[in-house]
Amino acid sequence: MVRAAALAVVAALLTGAGACGAGGDGESVTVLASWTGGEATAFREVLDRFTARTGIRVDYQGTRALNQVLTTEVQKGTPPDIAVLPSPGDLASFVRRGAVRPLGDVIDAGAEQTHSPQWLRLEQIENARYAVAVKTSLKSLIWYDPRRVPDLSGDTPPTWDELIRLSDRLSTAGGAAWCMGMGSTPVSGWPGTDWIEDLVLHRAGTAVYQRWTAGQVAWTAPEIRRAWTAWGEVALRPGYVRGLLFTDFGDAGRAMHTDPPGCFLHHQASFVAGDGGDLDFVPFPSSGPRAWEVSADLAGLFTDKPQARELMRFLATDEAQSIWPAVSHGSVFSANRGVDPAIYGNAVSRRIAQTLTGTAALCFDASDLMPSAMTNAFYRAVLEYLQSPDRLDQILGRLDQVRTAVPAADWLDVPCGG
Repeated sequence: MVRAAALAVVAALLTGAGACGAGGDGESVTVLASWTGGEATAFREVLDRFTARTGIRVDYQGTRALNQVLTTEVQKGTPPDIAVLPSPGDLASFVRRGAVRPLGDVIDAGAEQTHSPQWLRLEQIENARYAVAVKTSLKSLIWYDPRRVPDLSGDTPPTWDELIRLSDRLSTAGGAAWCMGMGSTPVSGWPGTDWIEDLVLHRAGTAVYQRWTAGQVAWTAPEIRRAWTAWGEVALRPGYVRGLLFTDFGDAGRAMHTDPPGCFLHHQASFVAGDGGDLDFVPFPSSGPRAWEVSADLAGLFTDKPQARELMRFLATDEAQSIWPAVSHGSVFSANRGVDPAIYGNAVSRRIAQTLTGTAALCFDASDLMPSAMTNAFYRAVLEYLQSPDRLDQILGRLDQVRTAVPAADWLDVPCGG
């Protein structure tokens, strides 16, 4: 019944999406993305500015069934002019089908100069630029309220052992030490993958991390297994977390703001900066040189319509890149160095923006780089591990079976940290 209902939703979206097809009066552009609700309203401000500048109308469709809708429209030969995909892995799957056009002759050289060399490489698929990062997120962050956790300081990252000792103390203070929730629509489990990815990156280093994301390191390798068991030290220890399997990731941090607090520490991305309160963050504990995980929503060009090319050029400009951060109250960030840091409103958000646009080593979220079969198996494995941690070796063995079954050509080898 659930599957039938899901298919019915997708069918309804497709029926209403002649909007996605390339029809119309020639003076409009169709854009497909995953954003609905408040996110869609904010993105519309970007699109409305483009229309005000050019007179070109933009027909926007937001759907949580993005991949299903886009795949069907591409197969029908009626893709949207532009689609914004939530990961490089998703974008790469359409590039390999020949559905996405390279941007070498679309993006102005001046716009490229406002991105760091790292971000220009992160926007490439197979050595050609296919994407504009519409918005970006910084990960590898541990959020806390300085009034309630005075032991931490944004200027002094803790070691892992110090973080565990702090968690021990906080778990006896009346609330849970950690805010954590695995729930998400349409797929749960990804918040756990972020933990494991950070542990691989910050313990094994950027070289191992890059090879792992490219399918060149076994899931049963010691450095990968140790990341899972280290996460288990937090997620499975009594008093550290409450209700993690049944809590939505978007609700997990709300208990930080209650009085008394229901939890004290939150491992989550930069969007938490817009949650209100006076939160600060420390970087994830690292045993080597500092590196950061990042993610991005990537716009790709699916038709060669002149109006669509013009919108892609606009999305890469300082003006367009400034709009969403300015209206997001510090929860949305740009990789564009031409964006005035003052629009971020507070010192914490400006630190995030400076990290995203500076010289710090940046590595794309591993599950965002992996082929979809591997990513989905990773999500499921996180949930299974939380329910049956004694089955970790079997779980990792099955993940490695998925890894070896994926064709080598389907993996991305994206630079990590340089």
